[in-house]
Amino acid sequence: MKKRILGKDLEVSAIGLDCMGLSQSYPSFPEREEEIRFLRRSVEMGQTFFDTSEAYGMGENEELVGEALASVRNQIKIATKFGWDFQDGKIVGLDSRPATIRRAVEASLHRLRTDYIDLYYQHRVDPKVPVEEVAGTVSELIKEGKILHFGLSQASVNTVRRAHAVCPVTAVQSEYSMWYRVPEDGMLSLCEELGIGFVSISPLGKGFLTGTVKQDAQALAKAVTEFARERRLDPAQVVLAWLLHQKPFIVPIPGTKTETRLQEHMSAAYVELTDSDYDKLDELLAEHTVIGERYSETTESMTDSF
Repeated sequence: MKKRILGKDLEVSAIGLDCMGLSQSYPSFPEREEEIRFLRRSVEMGQTFFDTSEAYGMGENEELVGEALASVRNQIKIATKFGWDFQDGKIVGLDSRPATIRRAVEASLHRLRTDYIDLYYQHRVDPKVPVEEVAGTVSELIKEGKILHFGLSQASVNTVRRAHAVCPVTAVQSEYSMWYRVPEDGMLSLCEELGIGFVSISPLGKGFLTGTVKQDAQALAKAVTEFARERRLDPAQVVLAWLLHQKPFIVPIPGTKTETRLQEHMSAAYVELTDSDYDKLDELLAEHTVIGERYSETTESMTDSF
């Protein structure tokens, strides 16, 4: 599998795997034994970058990743996230106070069956805690060897810059695809300036770009599908290849539960499109504008504005 570098020296597969859908948000879920087999098979196929969070399935996803991949820990990179207030088994808000971060990292290490986390993101920016304080706490954890790299998820340009001044940020994680291009308005140039990697979540436009979501199919998805068909490619391969083409420090992390889709996603790193092909895709994007909100009002309120 082709590799890319996030930040200064975090080498990961050019296309990673978002593990969230194995535990929440996208039912139905396979039997646990099948999920473990799938994750282990993904390593055999060349996958090295696995993304999870303490919030996914209330820790269940981390436990799954830990059980499945403990035996190949030295071959892979694991990213997980902190920053939530859990009460009675439910998320009730955000909490990135230093003491909470320290409790969270110990719990994640235990569930992941490891003694270090390759990339530790603040999952959502907590407006009650200065990001400098968060970065300072993570810096201490890095010195202790529990964390190797610091990341921010759904953070603004200003927040990333402030955090980076305290503790070098290795990666920013945010939604970015043909369907949602807001990071082009400053975030990607900031990452280029500071030497920060960009991890693209929902790189397939939450299924709209590839036809997975059939309801309310939009013109852009139809255009991408036709473009792919003419080149004997799958839409997902085109969409991911487009993302990889944008910047050399971008790593998309699509989610899937099947080996067939995983192979399709990973093969996008080897898709070779011509300059005229990319010009055509730019024309399609200019012709088809996506309109509407990407999140509910409650979820959107927990994202840091760009």
